[in-house]
Formats: sequence, C-alpha cells, structure tokens
Amino acid sequence: MLNAPPFPVVVLSVVFLLIAVRQINIVKLRIWQIVVAGAAVIMATGQISLQAAVSYIDPTVIVFLASIFVVGEALTESGYAQHLFYSVFKPAKSVGALVLIVLFSVGVASMFLLNDTLAVIGTPVVLLFAEKERINPKLMLLSLAFAVTIGSVASPIGNPQNILIASSGDVGNPFITFFSYLLLPTMINLLLAYAVLRLFYKKEFGAKRPTYAKMRIADEGLARLCKVSLLIIGVLVAADIAIVSLGLGGGFSLAYIAAMAALPLLALSKKRATLLKNIDWPTIAFFVALFVLVGSVWQSGFVQGLASGLGAGIGSVPVVLVASVLGSQLVSNVPMVLLYLKLLAFAHISTASAMALAAGSTIAGNMFILGAASNVIIIQSAERRRSEALTFTDFARVGVLLTAINVFVYWVFLSI
Repeated sequence: MLNAPPFPVVVLSVVFLLIAVRQINIVKLRIWQIVVAGAAVIMATGQISLQAAVSYIDPTVIVFLASIFVVGEALTESGYAQHLFYSVFKPAKSVGALVLIVLFSVGVASMFLLNDTLAVIGTPVVLLFAEKERINPKLMLLSLAFAVTIGSVASPIGNPQNILIASSGDVGNPFITFFSYLLLPTMINLLLAYAVLRLFYKKEFGAKRPTYAKMRIADEGLARLCKVSLLIIGVLVAADIAIVSLGLGGGFSLAYIAAMAALPLLALSKKRATLLKNIDWPTIAFFVALFVLVGSVWQSGFVQGLASGLGAGIGSVPVVLVASVLGSQLVSNVPMVLLYLKLLAFAHISTASAMALAAGSTIAGNMFILGAASNVIIIQSAERRRSEALTFTDFARVGVLLTAINVFVYWVFLSI
C-alpha cells in the first residue's frame, strides 16, 4: 500500500494544478497569488517554522530582482530605452534587416537585463515601428518575444530561472560558465529564429525600406543616471570575468552587481520614490513564497526519496532538456526549476546538466505564449495598444517548430 504524500507535497501539487488550470481560464487568480496562498497554508498549518521558512529564502535572488527592477523601471520612465532601441534599429534598410537587428540587439540586451524588462520596454517600440512602416505587427511581436527568450538563455542574469540556477551553488563562476556553454548556441539559435520567421512570413521580407522618426527622451536627468547604471553593469560583469579568469578571487555576486547598478538611481534621482513604488512587487512576493513552499517540501523528505527512486538519469542532458521544456508549459519555468534543482542535488549534477536546465526552462517560452512570463507581458501590452495582437495559434504555429530546433542545437552543444 502506497503511503500518502506529506502535506506540503499535497499543497505544492494543488498550487501546480491551479497554475495549470489558470492557463485555460478556469481560475482567474494570478500565479503569484496562487503561490503566496500555498505558502500561507503551509505557515498557518505549522508545516514549517518561521525561522526555517526565512532560512529557505535566498536573499541573493531577492536583492538582485529588486535592484534590476529599479534599473528597468528607470530605463522605461526616462524614455532612454526606447530612444536607444530607435538608434539601434535605424541602420536597417529592409524589413528583413530590421527583424535581424531586433533579434540580435534585444537578444544581447536580454543577457544583461531581465528578459521581462526588455519585454516591457520593447513592445511599444516594435508596435510603433509596425504602425509607421506598415509592417505586420505579428512579425514584430514574434521577433521581440523570441529575442528576449533566446537571448536570456546565455546569461546568469538573463531571466529569473537562470538566477536561481546560478545561485544554487552547482555552477561555479556563473558568467564564464554560462557564456562558455551557452553563448555560441544562443547566437546560432537567434539566427535560426530569423530563418524560421522568414519561412512563415516570407511576403514580409521584401524590399521595403523603413524610415525612422527619432524617439525623444522623456527625462534627460534620469536618462543620464540610466547610462551610469548600464555602465556599472558592463564594468562589473567584465571585471567579474577578468577576476575569475586570472584566478584573483571568486568575483562579484549577482546581487552586488545589480545593487551597485541601482544605487545611483536610488541615491541621486528625484524619482526614487516612483521607481521603488513601481518595482514588480508581486514577482518579489512570488519568489519569497515559492522559496518557502519548496523549502517545506524539501524539509518533508519527499524530494530526497523521489530522487533516490528515479536514479541518476534525471540529471542527463537529454532528460533535463525535455523535462524542463515540457514541465515549464504546465507549471511555469520558475517553480519547475526550483523543484528540479532539489531533485538534481541527488544526481551529482554536472555543469552541462545545469546548463541544460537553464536552456530548456528558458527556451520553453518559445513553444507557447504561456511558456514564459515575457510572452504574456508582450501580448497584454500589445492588446492594450491595438485591437489585434498575437493569438495562441499565431504563436504556436511558429513557436513549436522553433523550440524543437532550439532544443536540438542546445542538445548538440551540451553533449559535446
């Protein structure tokens, strides 16, 4: 007779179920509300003590997220990000060239700013281009969505799930490790995204020659501080790589890099109160609650027993890639990664397996709209600005093929 699962596992299962049915509009709650409610049930029923709950919360992840949200909000509030995108897009002489520039410029930017931040900033810009130049808005929105997803794979600070993996202790020298394993296949996948988009939108890739109107910066003072913040990120990332490469130490933590980038904005901007107010607090609450919820499951001993039963196969690159892509479609990539990291702790995880988890959980966002929060941000933002945006079918007919190609490329590189 099978033993009943521990109560924390039951709560986690209910949370996952609610997240899954939410995607077909059965439940109207947001994901963060579901996870916070699950953590509240765990605390209220005494499944975990307050002291233990606090110990499971990773301060590095929380500080990083809060700090990078400040930088992202300042980039948007000042208008500097939109202005910068226009400057980058300007050299394009055709729709095809514009799509290529969007993919690579936004993709590279996603390596150093959260992909969700780039989704917020980029959506109004690409829609404005589509309207002014009479380009199919669906093509522009897909280009943006694929760029922020694929680009963020290659960096430990590109998206929330990568931050979790980089902070787990299983990945030494995060920037060097992510770049050495994932940068080249990510660049190849951005190029393949262009090829797939060209396949599905062949008529759009004609000889049109877009003309560009310069977008003004809304707040010059805040924009200057944004430049300082971006410079700090660039310098600290470069210094981190140099320090580790030369054997001079362990480099900087992700939280330190993000906090230093946010410091000029919080110390010198007159809009610091606005920036703090507009931090994505629901996402912060989501992570805090998720740490508590998964921590209680870990404390119950269920994960340890499950891992020993599954064996070392759960840590192989092909299994990790497939499981992370499919699992992310059901319960979202961040909860899936946090739980999978617990499972992999018993499989003597290799660096390649950790990178497979980063690649699979992130690239899952290319399959369906609900595979990544950045997709939802783009769609919702587009719907607020125009009546016609991307439908589930519009996304899936391109995304399923692209995801299969992306997974194959990462599998080849990670298996070498």
